[in-house]
Amino acid sequence: MTTTESYDPASHYDRVTAGWALLLGSELHYGVFDDGQERLDVATHRLTELMVEAAALEPGLRVLDVGCGSGAPACDLARTYGVSVVGITTSQVGVATARDRASREGVTGVSFEQRDGTDNGFPDASFDRVWVLEASHLMPDRRALVEESARVLRPGGRLVLCDIIRRREIPFLEVRQRREEFATLRAAHGAARMDPLEQYAALCEDAGLVVDRTVDLTDRTLPTFDRWLANVHQHRARVEELMGADNVAAFERSCHILDAFWRDGTLGYGLLSAAKAA
Repeated sequence: MTTTESYDPASHYDRVTAGWALLLGSELHYGVFDDGQERLDVATHRLTELMVEAAALEPGLRVLDVGCGSGAPACDLARTYGVSVVGITTSQVGVATARDRASREGVTGVSFEQRDGTDNGFPDASFDRVWVLEASHLMPDRRALVEESARVLRPGGRLVLCDIIRRREIPFLEVRQRREEFATLRAAHGAARMDPLEQYAALCEDAGLVVDRTVDLTDRTLPTFDRWLANVHQHRARVEELMGADNVAAFERSCHILDAFWRDGTLGYGLLSAAKAA
Protein backbone atom coordinates (compact mmCIF):
# COMPACT_ATOMS: atom_id res chain seq x y z
CA MET A 1 0.00 0.00 0.00
CA THR A 2 1.83 3.08 -1.18
CA THR A 3 1.15 6.64 -2.16
CA THR A 4 3.05 9.51 -3.72
CA GLU A 5 0.57 12.14 -2.52
CA SER A 6 1.31 14.49 0.35
CA TYR A 7 0.05 13.01 3.59
CA ASP A 8 0.24 14.10 7.21
CA PRO A 9 -0.07 11.22 9.70
CA ALA A 10 -0.62 13.68 12.55
CA SER A 11 -3.75 15.08 10.91
CA HIS A 12 -5.06 11.58 10.30
CA TYR A 13 -4.67 10.57 13.94
CA ASP A 14 -6.04 13.88 15.16
CA ARG A 15 -9.20 13.02 13.23
CA VAL A 16 -9.66 9.39 14.24
CA THR A 17 -8.25 9.01 17.77
CA ALA A 18 -11.49 9.49 19.68
CA GLY A 19 -13.52 7.22 17.39
CA TRP A 20 -10.85 4.53 17.24
CA ALA A 21 -10.97 4.15 21.01
CA LEU A 22 -14.43 2.67 20.47
CA LEU A 23 -13.58 0.70 17.32
CA LEU A 24 -10.11 -0.68 18.13
CA GLY A 25 -10.31 -0.63 21.92
CA SER A 26 -8.38 1.51 24.36
CA GLU A 27 -4.96 0.20 23.29
CA LEU A 28 -5.55 1.19 19.63
CA HIS A 29 -3.81 -1.83 18.11
CA TYR A 30 -4.34 -5.35 16.78
CA GLY A 31 -5.00 -8.31 19.01
CA VAL A 32 -3.20 -11.65 19.25
CA PHE A 33 -5.66 -14.50 19.75
CA ASP A 34 -4.64 -17.83 21.24
CA ASP A 35 -7.88 -19.68 20.47
CA GLY A 36 -9.82 -17.07 18.49
CA GLN A 37 -12.58 -16.75 21.08
CA GLU A 38 -11.04 -14.06 23.30
CA ARG A 39 -12.51 -10.61 23.74
CA LEU A 40 -10.65 -7.90 21.86
CA ASP A 41 -9.27 -6.30 25.02
CA VAL A 42 -7.79 -9.62 26.11
CA ALA A 43 -6.21 -10.12 22.69
CA THR A 44 -4.75 -6.61 22.47
CA HIS A 45 -3.24 -7.06 25.91
CA ARG A 46 -1.78 -10.37 24.74
CA LEU A 47 0.08 -8.54 21.97
CA THR A 48 1.44 -6.11 24.55
CA GLU A 49 2.61 -9.08 26.63
CA LEU A 50 4.48 -10.55 23.65
CA MET A 51 6.24 -7.24 23.11
CA VAL A 52 7.12 -7.02 26.81
CA GLU A 53 8.66 -10.48 26.63
CA ALA A 54 10.67 -9.55 23.53
CA ALA A 55 11.77 -6.29 25.14
CA ALA A 56 12.92 -8.07 28.32
CA LEU A 57 11.57 -5.26 30.47
CA GLU A 58 12.93 -4.80 33.99
CA PRO A 59 12.05 -2.27 36.71
CA GLY A 60 13.95 0.99 36.41
CA LEU A 61 14.54 0.88 32.66
CA ARG A 62 13.82 3.97 30.53
CA VAL A 63 11.61 3.25 27.53
CA LEU A 64 10.92 5.35 24.42
CA ASP A 65 7.46 4.57 23.03
CA VAL A 66 7.51 5.68 19.38
CA GLY A 67 4.01 6.36 18.07
CA CYS A 68 2.43 6.14 21.51
CA GLY A 69 -1.18 6.43 20.30
CA SER A 70 -3.54 7.28 23.15
CA GLY A 71 -0.97 6.34 25.80
CA ALA A 72 -2.56 3.07 26.95
CA PRO A 73 0.49 0.80 26.41
CA ALA A 74 2.85 3.38 27.95
CA CYS A 75 0.68 3.69 31.05
CA ASP A 76 0.37 -0.08 31.32
CA LEU A 77 4.15 -0.55 31.04
CA ALA A 78 4.89 2.05 33.72
CA ARG A 79 2.22 0.76 36.09
CA THR A 80 2.84 -2.97 35.65
CA TYR A 81 6.57 -3.27 35.01
CA GLY A 82 8.06 -0.36 36.92
CA VAL A 83 9.72 1.28 33.92
CA SER A 84 9.69 4.97 33.05
CA VAL A 85 8.23 5.73 29.63
CA VAL A 86 8.49 8.69 27.29
CA GLY A 87 5.78 8.43 24.63
CA ILE A 88 6.11 10.39 21.40
CA THR A 89 3.71 11.00 18.53
CA THR A 90 3.31 13.61 15.81
CA SER A 91 -0.36 13.95 16.76
CA GLN A 92 -1.24 16.82 19.06
CA VAL A 93 -4.55 15.12 19.90
CA GLY A 94 -2.67 11.93 20.70
CA VAL A 95 -0.38 13.72 23.16
CA ALA A 96 -3.33 15.44 24.86
CA THR A 97 -5.27 12.16 25.06
CA ALA A 98 -2.29 10.28 26.48
CA ARG A 99 -1.56 12.94 29.09
CA ASP A 100 -5.21 12.97 30.13
CA ARG A 101 -5.17 9.17 30.45
CA ALA A 102 -2.08 9.18 32.66
CA SER A 103 -3.53 11.91 34.87
CA ARG A 104 -6.94 10.25 35.10
CA GLU A 105 -5.44 6.85 35.97
CA GLY A 106 -2.89 8.30 38.38
CA VAL A 107 0.04 6.76 36.52
CA THR A 108 3.48 8.11 37.38
CA GLY A 109 6.70 7.62 35.45
CA VAL A 110 5.20 8.50 32.07
CA SER A 111 5.41 11.60 29.89
CA PHE A 112 4.20 12.36 26.39
CA GLU A 113 5.67 14.71 23.80
CA GLN A 114 4.95 15.74 20.22
CA ARG A 115 8.01 14.47 18.33
CA ASP A 116 8.84 12.58 15.13
CA GLY A 117 10.14 9.03 15.46
CA THR A 118 12.40 9.48 12.44
CA ASP A 119 14.07 12.57 13.96
CA ASN A 120 13.29 12.43 17.65
CA GLY A 121 15.79 14.99 18.99
CA PHE A 122 16.78 12.98 22.07
CA PRO A 123 20.46 12.63 23.08
CA ASP A 124 22.47 9.60 22.04
CA ALA A 125 22.23 6.56 24.32
CA SER A 126 19.40 8.00 26.41
CA PHE A 127 17.02 4.99 26.53
CA ASP A 128 17.27 1.35 27.54
CA ARG A 129 14.44 0.22 25.28
CA VAL A 130 12.71 1.53 22.16
CA TRP A 131 9.12 0.34 21.69
CA VAL A 132 7.48 0.75 18.25
CA LEU A 133 3.93 -0.57 18.14
CA GLU A 134 2.07 -0.18 14.81
CA ALA A 135 3.72 3.13 13.99
CA SER A 136 6.36 2.29 11.39
CA HIS A 137 3.96 1.59 8.50
CA LEU A 138 3.01 5.29 8.50
CA MET A 139 6.63 6.49 8.39
CA PRO A 140 7.90 6.70 4.81
CA ASP A 141 11.56 6.80 5.93
CA ARG A 142 11.77 3.42 7.59
CA ARG A 143 15.57 3.51 7.64
CA ALA A 144 15.58 6.80 9.58
CA LEU A 145 13.21 5.30 12.16
CA VAL A 146 15.48 2.33 12.79
CA GLU A 147 18.67 4.42 12.79
CA GLU A 148 17.16 6.90 15.26
CA SER A 149 16.03 4.02 17.46
CA ALA A 150 19.53 2.54 17.42
CA ARG A 151 21.11 5.92 18.10
CA VAL A 152 19.15 6.63 21.28
CA LEU A 153 19.62 3.12 22.67
CA ARG A 154 22.22 2.64 25.36
CA PRO A 155 24.75 -0.19 24.96
CA GLY A 156 22.91 -3.43 25.69
CA GLY A 157 19.56 -1.79 24.91
CA ARG A 158 16.79 -3.37 22.89
CA LEU A 159 14.40 -2.37 20.10
CA VAL A 160 11.06 -4.19 19.86
CA LEU A 161 8.71 -3.53 16.94
CA CYS A 162 5.31 -4.85 15.88
CA ASP A 163 3.51 -3.89 12.70
CA ILE A 164 1.54 -4.84 9.63
CA ILE A 165 3.82 -6.50 7.07
CA ARG A 166 3.74 -7.31 3.37
CA ARG A 167 4.03 -11.05 2.80
CA ARG A 168 4.30 -11.11 -1.00
CA GLU A 169 5.13 -8.82 -3.89
CA ILE A 170 2.08 -7.06 -5.34
CA PRO A 171 2.43 -6.67 -9.12
CA PHE A 172 1.74 -3.24 -10.56
CA LEU A 173 -1.21 -4.55 -12.59
CA GLU A 174 -2.80 -5.94 -9.43
CA VAL A 175 -2.31 -2.62 -7.67
CA ARG A 176 -4.15 -0.90 -10.52
CA GLN A 177 -6.94 -3.47 -10.51
CA ARG A 178 -7.41 -3.12 -6.76
CA ARG A 179 -6.92 0.64 -6.58
CA GLU A 180 -10.35 1.20 -5.04
CA GLU A 181 -9.48 -1.21 -2.21
CA PHE A 182 -6.15 0.52 -1.60
CA ALA A 183 -7.90 3.89 -1.66
CA THR A 184 -10.32 2.65 1.00
CA LEU A 185 -7.45 1.45 3.20
CA ARG A 186 -5.75 4.80 2.82
CA ALA A 187 -8.93 6.68 3.74
CA ALA A 188 -9.50 4.52 6.81
CA HIS A 189 -5.98 3.94 8.10
CA GLY A 190 -3.74 6.54 6.49
CA ALA A 191 -1.12 6.46 3.76
CA ALA A 192 0.84 3.37 4.69
CA ARG A 193 3.59 1.28 3.16
CA MET A 194 3.95 -2.32 4.22
CA ASP A 195 7.38 -3.97 4.14
CA PRO A 196 8.36 -7.60 4.69
CA LEU A 197 9.56 -8.55 8.17
CA GLU A 198 12.88 -9.49 6.60
CA GLN A 199 13.35 -5.91 5.40
CA TYR A 200 12.93 -4.59 8.92
CA ALA A 201 15.53 -7.10 10.06
CA ALA A 202 17.95 -5.94 7.37
CA LEU A 203 17.51 -2.30 8.41
CA CYS A 204 18.26 -3.23 12.01
CA GLU A 205 21.43 -5.04 11.01
CA ASP A 206 22.50 -2.06 8.87
CA ALA A 207 22.05 0.14 11.96
CA GLY A 208 24.35 -2.10 13.99
CA LEU A 209 21.67 -3.99 15.90
CA VAL A 210 21.58 -7.76 16.29
CA VAL A 211 18.17 -9.22 15.45
CA ASP A 212 17.29 -12.02 17.85
CA ARG A 213 13.59 -12.56 17.18
CA THR A 214 11.22 -12.38 14.21
CA VAL A 215 7.72 -13.80 14.61
CA ASP A 216 4.95 -13.94 12.02
CA LEU A 217 1.69 -13.34 13.89
CA THR A 218 -0.60 -13.23 10.85
CA ASP A 219 -2.85 -16.16 11.74
CA ARG A 220 -3.15 -15.09 15.37
CA THR A 221 -4.15 -11.51 14.51
CA LEU A 222 -6.80 -12.44 11.90
CA PRO A 223 -9.78 -12.42 14.32
CA THR A 224 -9.08 -8.75 15.02
CA PHE A 225 -11.18 -7.71 12.02
CA ASP A 226 -14.30 -9.51 13.23
CA ARG A 227 -13.97 -7.74 16.57
CA TRP A 228 -13.56 -4.35 14.90
CA LEU A 229 -16.64 -4.95 12.77
CA ALA A 230 -18.62 -5.89 15.86
CA ASN A 231 -17.57 -2.59 17.43
CA VAL A 232 -18.72 -0.70 14.33
CA HIS A 233 -22.18 -2.24 14.68
CA GLN A 234 -22.29 -1.62 18.43
CA HIS A 235 -21.04 1.97 18.41
CA ARG A 236 -21.98 3.23 14.94
CA ALA A 237 -24.03 6.23 16.05
CA ARG A 238 -21.38 7.49 18.43
CA VAL A 239 -18.38 6.97 16.14
CA GLU A 240 -20.22 8.66 13.28
CA GLU A 241 -20.58 11.68 15.58
CA LEU A 242 -16.86 11.56 16.36
CA MET A 243 -15.45 10.70 12.91
CA GLY A 244 -18.21 11.31 10.38
CA ALA A 245 -20.31 8.73 8.57
CA ASP A 246 -17.99 8.55 5.54
CA ASN A 247 -14.96 7.75 7.71
CA VAL A 248 -16.85 5.06 9.60
CA ALA A 249 -18.06 3.52 6.34
CA ALA A 250 -14.47 3.48 5.03
CA PHE A 251 -13.28 1.82 8.23
CA GLU A 252 -16.00 -0.81 7.97
CA ARG A 253 -15.09 -1.60 4.34
CA SER A 254 -11.41 -1.70 5.27
CA CYS A 255 -12.02 -4.50 7.77
CA HIS A 256 -13.37 -6.73 4.99
CA ILE A 257 -10.48 -5.78 2.68
CA LEU A 258 -7.83 -6.45 5.32
CA ASP A 259 -9.44 -9.75 6.25
CA ALA A 260 -9.15 -10.83 2.60
CA PHE A 261 -5.52 -9.67 2.38
CA TRP A 262 -4.66 -11.63 5.53
CA ARG A 263 -6.32 -14.76 4.14
CA ASP A 264 -4.73 -14.63 0.68
CA GLY A 265 -1.20 -14.08 1.99
CA THR A 266 -0.78 -10.48 0.82
CA LEU A 267 -0.55 -8.75 4.19
CA GLY A 268 -0.04 -9.93 7.73
CA TYR A 269 1.48 -9.02 11.04
CA GLY A 270 4.94 -9.45 12.52
CA LEU A 271 7.07 -8.87 15.60
CA LEU A 272 10.80 -8.16 15.67
CA SER A 273 13.33 -7.54 18.43
CA ALA A 274 16.97 -6.54 18.18
CA ALA A 275 19.77 -5.69 20.61
CA LYS A 276 22.54 -3.10 20.65
CA ALA A 277 25.98 -4.41 21.55
CA ALA A 278 26.93 -3.91 25.21
